[in-house]
Amino acid sequence: MAEKKAYTQAVRTGLYYKPPGLLGKYDNVRRFWEDQVSGIFLRPALNDLAERKKQRLQRIRILDLGCGSGDGYDLLMGVATKDPGIYEYITNAITEDMLREYVGVDINEDLLEQARANYGRFPKTRFLKGDLSGCLPPSILEKEPFDIYFTSYGTLSHFHDDQNVKLISDICKHAPHKALFIGDWLGRYSYEWCDLWHHPADEEYFMDYRISYFIADDEEEKNDVPVFPLRLITRDEIMQIVNRAAEESGVEIRPVVFFDRSLLIGRHMETGDYNNNCPKLRTAVNTLFEPYLRTDLESLLVDYVPRPGFDYINNFFEMFFICCNTLVRHTISLLNTYSSEKASESPSDVLPFFPDPLKEAMNTMQRVIEGVGWLKWGDVRANIIEPHLGFSLRKLEMDLQPGTGMGHGLVGIFEIRK
Repeated sequence: MAEKKAYTQAVRTGLYYKPPGLLGKYDNVRRFWEDQVSGIFLRPALNDLAERKKQRLQRIRILDLGCGSGDGYDLLMGVATKDPGIYEYITNAITEDMLREYVGVDINEDLLEQARANYGRFPKTRFLKGDLSGCLPPSILEKEPFDIYFTSYGTLSHFHDDQNVKLISDICKHAPHKALFIGDWLGRYSYEWCDLWHHPADEEYFMDYRISYFIADDEEEKNDVPVFPLRLITRDEIMQIVNRAAEESGVEIRPVVFFDRSLLIGRHMETGDYNNNCPKLRTAVNTLFEPYLRTDLESLLVDYVPRPGFDYINNFFEMFFICCNTLVRHTISLLNTYSSEKASESPSDVLPFFPDPLKEAMNTMQRVIEGVGWLKWGDVRANIIEPHLGFSLRKLEMDLQPGTGMGHGLVGIFEIRK
């Protein structure tokens, strides 16, 4: 199977292992942007679940479907109950004492071996080999119901729609009277694969996907990367799948929220495999979060190239990238004109007709620069100002995205009710 070979090859590059930084699976963008965004959107649902279980003197069981290296454990157990204030101590929504069991299932033994190496020391974790391509595996169906049925980073894009209908239907039947289902696909209209937009949205479409972002810019090496099919999808298509699963299972499954993940910094922004006009933004954003490393902020600017015939999508991306560029240019201007002797009362380039998220981000960057610019020790720009620009760009992406399939990932959070 091409998928198994591709992920095994990725593991064996050494870039699937935990040391974080500028490269690899666990780069700065993954840790400080993508996983954090997922956690923020998951927070309300996890808070509600945890409170409900506490009231019933019960603990939480988690099933991670297509668990890969087991990163769902870190992600779910790391979601805080709220954004912390400066002086507050914030606990996680699911604490260790609230967890009864975390079970990860995957078909790739190399990934499961890595998951056991990373998380096997935690006594409540278990990792099982299982094929999800047609249904929940028998080893799972024989177990007690779970409170969270979780997928991440495009897991469900490996399957045809009929397979997903059966899988989600099995989840609905297996679930208790109330549970969460988190479904994760690849978004159909990511700028990363602009070359593929023309495929009809009313037809099931699979792209030829390559994990080429772990390979150096060597065309011969890239050609050796296995290609496998992944489903590109929109929110409307997901709802068709979910509604069919609800009808087949006779169980209500209600959407809570959809969100687009990684509009600005998807991994294939770097490769250009599916869009020659992609800027290499992930490298630049990675350096924003790297201590004692300054970023060429102009490398964050995007010259968006629209694709004719896609007015709605082009209008969204024009607006989104112009907002990001405006924030970056505003930050450059503030850095160039900053004076510790005199701080301006209001930045002149924040205009009334700008979207509120952009105005908030621009005002925030001004306050950050004026608040720390006077510090004389360490590299204040690299260690404080640039990371906050990264967080501000992340906030822009969260506030402006429509949740319809415009990012690398499209995630739906659903509540199962019986």
